[in-house]
Amino acid sequence: MLTLRARRLFDGHDLLEDRVVHIQDGKIVEVTAGGSADVDLGDVMLLPGFIDCHVHLAFDAGLDPVASLDRPGLADRMREAARAHLRAGVTTVRDLGDREYLALRLGLGVAEGPDILAAGPPLTSKGGHCWWLGGEVGGEEGIREAVREHHRRGVHAIKMMVTGGQMTEGSQPHLTQFTLEEIKAAADEAHACGLPIAGHAHGGEGIAFAVAAGFDTIEHCAFWTEHSAEPDLAVIAEIAASSTIVSLTAGLIPVEGVAPPPDLLERLPKLIEVMQLLYRGGVKWTIGTDAGIAPVKPHGMIGHGAKMLVGLGYAPLDVLRAITATAAAACRVEDRKGRIAAGYDADLVAVSGDPLSDITALLAPFAVYHRGERVAL
Repeated sequence: MLTLRARRLFDGHDLLEDRVVHIQDGKIVEVTAGGSADVDLGDVMLLPGFIDCHVHLAFDAGLDPVASLDRPGLADRMREAARAHLRAGVTTVRDLGDREYLALRLGLGVAEGPDILAAGPPLTSKGGHCWWLGGEVGGEEGIREAVREHHRRGVHAIKMMVTGGQMTEGSQPHLTQFTLEEIKAAADEAHACGLPIAGHAHGGEGIAFAVAAGFDTIEHCAFWTEHSAEPDLAVIAEIAASSTIVSLTAGLIPVEGVAPPPDLLERLPKLIEVMQLLYRGGVKWTIGTDAGIAPVKPHGMIGHGAKMLVGLGYAPLDVLRAITATAAAACRVEDRKGRIAAGYDADLVAVSGDPLSDITALLAPFAVYHRGERVAL
């Protein structure tokens, strides 16, 4: 039995003072008020391990992450990417696009990397966004069979490129890649297999189709148009009324000499408006950093995503809930992740200071525990 004491504790929903967490065999046995403990963490806030709902361990966050896929040592680079997330307090990642299902078999120890919920190669249209990951598919029956094959491989979620994306030549983020019927077929088959489905959707039509099809999460949800972004208030209201959770692509770390694409800079004011409208519109949301896709998106940047949203007017308490309990629900692991409570995995992050008054406290964890084992930071 290991016991940890912290002056403040956020359990995934509420704030508590002076609590002791009792851990045995990687699980939380109970949480008690005050008393002695094996380890007194001191004047910190103890939180559930963070969950990043959208990463790409196969991408190296370099200037050409696509080309790097073909360099030797891909699995080793993925393991190091996973370690970077764990050192940042992320005890669970959802990998939404790799090659050859590598994320399913990295073989990391408990204190070496986070739990990985992998989707395998994302379903995409012929020559569509990220086709080079190996998930090209077409037609309703072809899509259903692809979902079944992913299920047989042991994935934890299905990822579908509902719209195009920036990383693929010839692909347009604002354009939808599949028919509504094909998108519904993917969602229906995923749910028949007991899997959640995540939809990469930038354009308004693709977002609306994903909601209509019953997708569990919408990734990005940015309402891109050809040259800008135009939020659709009616669609936002539909998302808010549904069970769909939006995975916001939040956070970046400026890199000297690396400028964002000009078209992204032009859209930025509108993209900020979209994020604020989603929040004010009552949409359920979490954070998926898209770590790995560019130098400004390195692995282990969940704290920067939290910082960005607070800067846009999101309440710090809502942000803490988003990267713990809400993220667990989005990934369908809410029965064991995202809470500090009896029966849950002992995934814990201690931060100095108070992230409710200064969210940057999340950027440098004081201590990280993954299923009860302390991680070397």
